[in-house]
Amino acid sequence: MFFKKFLYYLNPLNLFKKDTDSGLNLRMMHGINKISFFAFLVCLAVMLYRWYVRS
Repeated sequence: MFFKKFLYYLNPLNLFKKDTDSGLNLRMMHGINKISFFAFLVCLAVMLYRWYVRS
């Protein structure tokens, strides 16, 4: 289940896809989760880059 949702978040086609079967609060929560997930990946990439440059 976790891996399936992880791959769903990585698919750029699903970034702006609307969930028609859920309520507004659930859609907003999923949107915020997507934003935080991509922010985490960007920060991880920056940290790895800085680690690579310094060593």
